[in-house]
Amino acid sequence: MKTTLAIALLVLTMLWYLSFLATRLDRLHHRVETSWANLDGLLQRRAAIALEIARSESCDPASSLLLTSAAYQAREATVQERSSAEMALSGALGLLMIHGHMHAGGAEQSLFDELRLLIAKIQVAIAIHTDAVSSTQMVRKKSAIRFFRLAGTAPLPVTYEFEFDAL
Repeated sequence: MKTTLAIALLVLTMLWYLSFLATRLDRLHHRVETSWANLDGLLQRRAAIALEIARSESCDPASSLLLTSAAYQAREATVQERSSAEMALSGALGLLMIHGHMHAGGAEQSLFDELRLLIAKIQVAIAIHTDAVSSTQMVRKKSAIRFFRLAGTAPLPVTYEFEFDAL
């Protein structure tokens, strides 16, 4: 009787622990997805501002062409191309921000100010996303999660190279 009760209690404790781990992992995956959605929205907004700057009067034709090309590549990049496209846009914006401030008018100056604020938000969003990814990867390495396949078919979250770029 006592051994049966002890085994039942052990099984219930094990089921509770596995349920706890599965719920935690699900929340971490949700956190990764929401942080990525936020970061992606900010990156899309950055590309839109880059297109507005490229069409402004403060941008010379060569810079405009470079910035427009980089912005469209960043907006339409596939998952595999995303890192290189975002880094190319960062480089084009970096060059333009160094040289573009000198002859920017009132409207263009507000675009550069908005871009500067957006880049700060992107850096915070990148920090949140990389934290979410590393937390999820750490939990997924636990032996109980791997043995009982609690992650299901969810892919292992990864960070992109552009997240370590200075932006």
